[in-house]
Amino acid sequence: MAESGSNRQVPGPDGTTSLRQKWQQWADDHKQYQRYNPFSGSHAMTLRLQRGDEEYGRPKKGSKTDQRGKDAHTHVGKEVEELLYVIRRCGETGPDGNIYITFGRLFDAYVTISNKVVGILLRARKHGLVHFEGEMLWQGRDDRTVITLLE
Repeated sequence: MAESGSNRQVPGPDGTTSLRQKWQQWADDHKQYQRYNPFSGSHAMTLRLQRGDEEYGRPKKGSKTDQRGKDAHTHVGKEVEELLYVIRRCGETGPDGNIYITFGRLFDAYVTISNKVVGILLRARKHGLVHFEGEMLWQGRDDRTVITLLE
């Protein structure tokens, strides 16, 4: 039989791990997880992460939350690539070789593809792929704002 608190599992007579051992393993794993959980109600968290720690503010590696984050990152990356393609296709090349497009023209061309054009533009700007003036672009008000493709 496995010792209490041990992670070692002893196979039963039929070669499988007993239900009791599986339950104990789950309980031990859950206790360990709760040591990291700031919402567990326990005030004796011994493994509290601090700002600057590599895992601070990130989901547990290999968890479903971690996978959803990776999937979302990939999806947004594809949307940014598609936005850049639309800018290349619908924009005009300036004398400096950069491609320019107004927000109104981009909005009209891209809104049939995705209704998140402003959010994707902000992400592209954050990564240094496009430039435009202002914090946010609004349909109608900012239709004449020039967006520059930085490649």
